[in-house]
Amino acid sequence: MSITDAQEVCMNKINGYTVEEADSLVKYVCEGKLKGKTLTRIFEEYAAKTGRAKGSVRNYYYALLKKSDDEDVKKMLAGTDLKAEAIKPFTDEETDKILRAILTEKSKGVSVRRAVLNLSGGDDKLMLRYQNKYRNVLAKQPEKIKAIMNECGLETTDEGQKRIEDRINELYDNITAALRGENERLTALVRRLSDENRLLKLQIKNLS
Repeated sequence: MSITDAQEVCMNKINGYTVEEADSLVKYVCEGKLKGKTLTRIFEEYAAKTGRAKGSVRNYYYALLKKSDDEDVKKMLAGTDLKAEAIKPFTDEETDKILRAILTEKSKGVSVRRAVLNLSGGDDKLMLRYQNKYRNVLAKQPEKIKAIMNECGLETTDEGQKRIEDRINELYDNITAALRGENERLTALVRRLSDENRLLKLQIKNLS
C-alpha cells in the first residue's frame, strides 16, 4: 500500500472508527449473536479485545446502525439482520415512572448509572435511553425532578447533598480520632521502649 493509499484509509472514517474497525465490530456482533450471546456481553468482550470502553463500543454500534445513508455502512450491513429500530418516545406517564425509580435509587446512595442499569435489567439500549431521558429532564426541567422528589417524599438535591457531606465529615472525624489514638499509643510505646533501652544499657555498663 502506498503512502497516499494509507492516508486515504486513515481519513476514511465513520464516526471516529476507520471503515475496517467499523466492519470488524459489525462482524463481531453478528458472530456473537449467532452464538447466542447478548449484546451486553458482546460489547464487553469487544471492548476488552480492542482496549476501548464498553460504553463507547455500545454507543458507536447504535450510532453506526443509524447511518443508513452511508454507502460503506450499507455494504457492512448487507446480508445481516442488524438494523436500527424505530424508537418510540416515552409517554409522560412512562417518563414520570422512570424518574421516580431513578430518584428513589439515588436517595439510597445508588449512582444514576447503577440505577438505570438495574431499571433496564441489563439491556444496554434501554439503559442508555433511561439515562438520556433522566439527563435531558434534569437539564431542561429541573423543577420536574424536584416535584417528583417531593411527591415521593425524597430529600431535595441540596438536602441530599448536605446529608452526604455530613456523613463524609463524620467518617473523616472517626478516622482522624482513630489515627490520633493510634498515634498516642505508638508514642507511648516508643517512650517505654526507649526507657527500657536506657535501663538495659545502664545494667550492661554496671556489669562491665
